[in-house]
Amino acid sequence: MDYAKLKVEISPAHVAEITLNRPEALNAIDSQMAEELYGCLMELDADARVRVLLLKGAGKCFCAGIDVKELAGKTALEYRAWIERMERPLVAVARMKKPVIAQVHGVAAANGMGLVAAADLAIAAENARMGLTAINVGLNCVGPVLPVARSVGRKKALELLLYGNLIGAAEALAAGLINRTVPAGELDAAARRWAEELAQKSPIAVQIAKSGFYLTEDMDYERQFAFMNEAFARLCTTADAKEGVEAFFAKRRPCWSEK
Repeated sequence: MDYAKLKVEISPAHVAEITLNRPEALNAIDSQMAEELYGCLMELDADARVRVLLLKGAGKCFCAGIDVKELAGKTALEYRAWIERMERPLVAVARMKKPVIAQVHGVAAANGMGLVAAADLAIAAENARMGLTAINVGLNCVGPVLPVARSVGRKKALELLLYGNLIGAAEALAAGLINRTVPAGELDAAARRWAEELAQKSPIAVQIAKSGFYLTEDMDYERQFAFMNEAFARLCTTADAKEGVEAFFAKRRPCWSEK
């Protein structure tokens, strides 16, 4: 699939790099980019060459949020359809089989912060900043705050939603919004290494772990264990599980068949 507002590269290490490519607009998400990003995520999730997706932005920042130039002149129903289109990529990540890592530099604002929170994992430059900034222009980030709240908890999410301040990478790390920080000059290499490390794990084990995590998130405690035990039992019947254990005892690298 060809993309006008994304760049996509698939490495021999099974990592697909998706770059938001509107640097002149600080990678603000317009309708076309939102549709392309959703389609790209779905396409790469089905691509046998890909085990891990790395999402980043071109130019000065990760993503400045929704392109407000598209805001004017819609009916309520049109606004509803428009915002749902914008937020489909955020919802899609949790439904995907394969893990998505956000690579954050510069600023991740509004829906940009939502993308960071919706990603399964996130790595950021030490000087990166992020926030749910729409409140500052008379709007709000009631969609992006949902994945943010699942990362940072209720009180911190409400503070971010209502005040609209940008927070630094160190605060985002402490709050649980991102997993790690690195110096800005090392971000590309560090993010790629981290994605490639994950891509070396059993794809089936990773995919079952991810899907089980999201599917059980809102279950009661005992049902979570029942579901996860069933998922683990199914994993144990796979060729990759047998290969992983045999490779461990033989002190060699496993060769995954993804079966």
